[in-house]
Amino acid sequence: MRSDTSYSVWIPSLMLIIVLGIHALLAYTIKASDDSTTECGAIMHDGNTAMQCSTADNATEFATTAIMQDSRMGGYLRHHQEVDGGSASFTNRRLLQSGTPGMDVSGYQGNVDWTTAFNNGAKFAYVKATEGTGYTNPYFAQQYDGSFNVGMIRGAYHFGRPDISDGATQANFFVQNGGGWSGDGFTLPGALDIEYNPSCGSSCTPAQTCYNLGQAAMGSWISDFVNTYQSATGVWPVIYSTASWYNQCVGTFGDFSANCPFWLACYCSNPSSYPYNWGYYTFWQYASSGTFPGDQDVFNGPYSQLQALATSG
Repeated sequence: MRSDTSYSVWIPSLMLIIVLGIHALLAYTIKASDDSTTECGAIMHDGNTAMQCSTADNATEFATTAIMQDSRMGGYLRHHQEVDGGSASFTNRRLLQSGTPGMDVSGYQGNVDWTTAFNNGAKFAYVKATEGTGYTNPYFAQQYDGSFNVGMIRGAYHFGRPDISDGATQANFFVQNGGGWSGDGFTLPGALDIEYNPSCGSSCTPAQTCYNLGQAAMGSWISDFVNTYQSATGVWPVIYSTASWYNQCVGTFGDFSANCPFWLACYCSNPSSYPYNWGYYTFWQYASSGTFPGDQDVFNGPYSQLQALATSG
């Protein structure tokens, strides 16, 4: 006759084997047939990191909604028209500029060596704070405070996701998570990054590129964000975009040129195209790499004017 002790050892062991077997089976069933990682969790898709799950039986398709995503600012410029195609080198673009040099960073850069960046000539930095209504940059404090501590003028930016929620909701989320402003001479107005849809990236249809919104609806979304941000902070936000995306997705629906400084994304040698009623750039993102960590930028004016923007908006 078997004792109760033998059963007490054997039964839990069997249960453990069963549980482990089920876990392994579940993991196998959501493994992609092309060996790409598509389990629910942090994944890479078209250069962006997202929390996503597969929606197809063979696990080869991405979910249409990103739970949490860190999209790269200007991540799809090279798939569109705002790139020289290699005809203008980074050095040549840098020599063409007159203004105040700076940079922008996000979670992709991690902890930044701000002392070296400042010593190399960077006078300002924009730091990604938020995206949509569910993502906050885990390196925001090191980047935002670190740039300020070495003497840079800095500001925060929000990656707009019209496919997730309305503009007012995202503006409030931005303000509550690092996007505020104070006229201290060292804090730039917050910026709205509104550009190519990162969910589908280079494979977007024309409608998906614009988050499946028409021009009037997109103009209204931007207006809600801009007005909500101004009401909360007392200053108008900077708007970052490309001429191509903006003219396609917003067109003439909404004129923000009178209030919002424009931050042009164009990896080109000589910007000549702007969105509706903006005839010049206040900031120009001209390269995705270079002297400083992250993207390379220039302010269209001397340092004194940059400081004025950080004082009175």
